[in-house]
Amino acid sequence: MNLVIIYEEELAEDGIAVICDPRRALHIQSILRVLPGDKIKVGLLNGRIGTGKILSSTPGKVELQAEFSSEPPPVLPVTLIFALPRPKTYKKILQAATAVGVKKFILIDSWKVDKSYWDSPVLFEEEIREQFILGLEQGGDTALPEISVKRRFKPFVEDELTGIIKGKLPLLAHPGAVCDCPRNIVGPVVLCVGPEGGFTEYEVALLEKYGMQPVSIGARILRTEFAVCMILGRLF
Repeated sequence: MNLVIIYEEELAEDGIAVICDPRRALHIQSILRVLPGDKIKVGLLNGRIGTGKILSSTPGKVELQAEFSSEPPPVLPVTLIFALPRPKTYKKILQAATAVGVKKFILIDSWKVDKSYWDSPVLFEEEIREQFILGLEQGGDTALPEISVKRRFKPFVEDELTGIIKGKLPLLAHPGAVCDCPRNIVGPVVLCVGPEGGFTEYEVALLEKYGMQPVSIGARILRTEFAVCMILGRLF
């Protein structure tokens, strides 16, 4: 945790925040090991970043004086479209991509997606928010990303994809693609990543038809969460 998120409801008008959430309080007390008078990096959710001076610390509760003086880090200009992977991988992708600054996620279905994954609790709103918060804490950010779910692959591609990629560089990460993934891009990107095992030939053809450009990151086959991080690092 490189930044402690403070929620609006925890903050009083005088700038004093009381954190009673067990996870954050325990981290402040047991990992950061701060004492009254010490300062930690804090950020107001969807707001500015600053410092928090510890006023008191008791089991499960931390009181601090917060001052917010700077803006959060720049947003990464990426819309990440990805097919639903297994739940553990899904959580890793949300956390890692949020940590590097992705703010827009679009979750889609694919023929190779195990249909049971759609019944997983990780898709509940509160679970998604938790992964976003963990990513923000890691990246020292405060701005919550947004995510939309598109269960019907073909209607999404045919009806919505063109509008999403307009004015952006549309890249489809696909094993075996002829073109290499570009580097050091300036400008907005739409990155589409398939399920474990990749999109089917039909799905790739449909994505290409509506504007996506297949690119490769090399001969090695990577886990989805590693591939996402590698591509984002390469692009920016």
